[in-house]
Amino acid sequence: MQIRSGKIPKARQRARLGSELSRAGALRLQWMTHYLQHGRNAAFTGRHFGISRETFYRWWRRYDPHNLSTLEGRSHRPHRRRQPTWSTELAAAVRRLRRQFPRWGKDKLVILLRREGRWVSISMVGRILSHLKRRALLVEPLSRRLTASRRRRPPRPYAVRKPKQYQPSEPGDLVQVDTLELHLVPGLVLQQFTARDVISRWDVCEVHRRATSTAAALFLDTLLARAPFPIRAIQVDGGSEFQALFEPACQQRGVRLFVLPPRSPKLNGAVERANRTHTEEFYEVTPCSLQLSALNRELQHWEQIYNSVRPHQALNYQTPSEFIASWRAQPET
Repeated sequence: MQIRSGKIPKARQRARLGSELSRAGALRLQWMTHYLQHGRNAAFTGRHFGISRETFYRWWRRYDPHNLSTLEGRSHRPHRRRQPTWSTELAAAVRRLRRQFPRWGKDKLVILLRREGRWVSISMVGRILSHLKRRALLVEPLSRRLTASRRRRPPRPYAVRKPKQYQPSEPGDLVQVDTLELHLVPGLVLQQFTARDVISRWDVCEVHRRATSTAAALFLDTLLARAPFPIRAIQVDGGSEFQALFEPACQQRGVRLFVLPPRSPKLNGAVERANRTHTEEFYEVTPCSLQLSALNRELQHWEQIYNSVRPHQALNYQTPSEFIASWRAQPET
């Protein structure tokens, strides 16, 4: 109700009464105080608190300074509620059928009830089910997990997530490694290990018969031997080939090993793009040998072309070799 006359409660009394309000009620009390202290300007109060004048006036009409509970929200429950119209026998029949067929919904239960001569609507059966659940008269069966739960990944002894503050700035700071499945002829499947330095785009490739941790450890030696710079960190996905023997091999050689989070190949985007380049520019246009040693010699020849002849758009059309040479020629700071 509006204040037409009389005293406004003192500030100390309002503060004492306001401490008993809810958070929403205390905020509405601030509306009233601001309104009274600023010349009863409802538009200014609305702009200050981000409310409409209609909202403010609705609460102003309810506001009684001597009874701050008028600023609390009221229940919107209707005074007259719809009463159930089903019989006790019908509720018992629905409960019996639902307990017999616990996964059947109201649509199927209606058909069963009609077979018993009980003609009811689907919505009424739904209301009966809700009524029984609210009163704990209908207990749903516990669901049993029949599918295998996702196994928790065992902790990695050496590999860790790449820290956010770790930012590569020089060749060798971060080399991404991944595998590429090769189908050169029907019935023959080989695995290519690809490594790409994210700064210089220098690539190292090697083909093995299978993607195992033994093959990954051998590829690590190849990578360290062919890279023209020291490698300080390697980033791989969570594949099994980059665990077991590969992980201690990195630790023994003093190379940091970063592992990607599950289902995030985009974080290894550089080497994923490298695999596409090698597929399109080597395997799809070159008649490759099927013998492993010969194929690796041909792949190493292509690797030299890629690193020393092929211009790279990301390097301003320099080759990775030219980029590394210019990087080494820069004066030390």
